[in-house]
Amino acid sequence: MNPSRLFILRPVATTLLMVAILVVGLIAYLQLPLSALPEVAYPTIQVQTFYPGASPEVITSAITAPLEKQFGQMPGLNQMSSTSSAGASVITLQFNLSLPIDVAEQQVQAAISAAQNLIPQDLPAPPIYAKVNPADAPVLTLGITSKVMPLTEVQDLVDTRIAQKISQLKGVGVVSISGGQRPAVRVVANPRALAAYGLNLDDLRTTINVANQNGPKGTLDGPSRAYTINTNDQIKSAEEYGNIIIAYRNGSPVRLQDVATLVSGAENTKLGGWMNSAAALILNVQRQPGANVVAVVDRIHELLPTIQASCHRGWTSPS
Repeated sequence: MNPSRLFILRPVATTLLMVAILVVGLIAYLQLPLSALPEVAYPTIQVQTFYPGASPEVITSAITAPLEKQFGQMPGLNQMSSTSSAGASVITLQFNLSLPIDVAEQQVQAAISAAQNLIPQDLPAPPIYAKVNPADAPVLTLGITSKVMPLTEVQDLVDTRIAQKISQLKGVGVVSISGGQRPAVRVVANPRALAAYGLNLDDLRTTINVANQNGPKGTLDGPSRAYTINTNDQIKSAEEYGNIIIAYRNGSPVRLQDVATLVSGAENTKLGGWMNSAAALILNVQRQPGANVVAVVDRIHELLPTIQASCHRGWTSPS
């Protein structure tokens, strides 16, 4: 029996069948989920060690090299890379796919414990490790800037409104903000003025810590009732910091503004983000496990006009 005979004798039915297959294939192709980053659980662990004030050379010789020596002895290690910068060491460990991530985590913890005597003992904190997945890279990055508002105020706007709205969308996992523009008050001490009043930097540090606290104040206990004393001693502006009394000299108070310059600005002036040629905050959006990348990005783009309309008209739209 010739299987082609049936299609030759019925050309119209054959044509309709081919058209139906083509239409079904086209519809199936349009509904096909797309993902540039497949769902693969890579057993990857990142170890971070912070040593403020140390140069990259000191970080390499005192921290990165001893840790790498210990990590290199772990079975199942497939690849190891490290970055030594000023004050920080980052080591990325990638294990074989056959090794469970929990087993790799135990090995890393044991290696860090074995290297405690080889690294500096005055570290502010021991090395920390975290499980990372290369497939969890951000699916969308937004740059947010303003022409009339300082970035410290934009930071508060992004943190309290924009990031919150985006994180509520279906499929959005983590929304992180980078750019280093958290508001802070910087105290620029004047050593000559301090010496003239017989003060030093420790006096400034102690006085500022004591004056800027938000903790329990105590209670008032009575025969039938008890009251909790609640006041907020936190200082938020540079003007309020300037009125702090450091000491008394010749019966007159010496205030912080007399021996230092107070500036309201960013918490870390060494960090920053840029969008094209303008300083900006960077908003990274990561998807939930199993969520479709294209669908998540489309939902965010649909929400952006609503966010722009609800926020202050002074800042430009994310891009």
